[in-house]
Amino acid sequence: MMLYRILRPLAAMFAKIFFRLEVKGRDNIPRTGGFILASNHASFLDPVVLGVACPRLLNFMARHDLFSIPIFGAFIRKVGAFPLKRNYADIASIKEALRRLSKAGGLVLFPEGSRTFGGLAERAEPGVGFIAAKSRAPVIPAFINGSNRALGHRARFIRPAKIKVY
Repeated sequence: MMLYRILRPLAAMFAKIFFRLEVKGRDNIPRTGGFILASNHASFLDPVVLGVACPRLLNFMARHDLFSIPIFGAFIRKVGAFPLKRNYADIASIKEALRRLSKAGGLVLFPEGSRTFGGLAERAEPGVGFIAAKSRAPVIPAFINGSNRALGHRARFIRPAKIKVY
């Protein structure tokens, strides 16, 4: 998580300048203990935006095949991500999520399980409720608006666009 601590201020500066990032409700994040930050997911930028918006360090469940990409896989591991096999009862990932929550960590979950078109959450996956019930960690809902305009589903380049996190 050392790399996370180093890169976070740089990402924050970039987000404030390039995306005019605006965050509302930071005071809803508990100061201590584990918590789940459940957010919509419309862009590959969303984990970075949440990492900047949240005053505490976060852990991320990420699609398992991302970890097989050379350099990138090692990088996301270093910044607190761990693999999740989607569309499968991935017990190892659930145990890892519960372990990180028990160590007073923040955990980002995208309840719909993957990026959505248009930025609005669709159907939640059942694992989210299970992790919340099993961990007894508070669930903080979050909404990211504008990340899909900055880097949409089929976009090849990041564009300047206002992003707000609620």
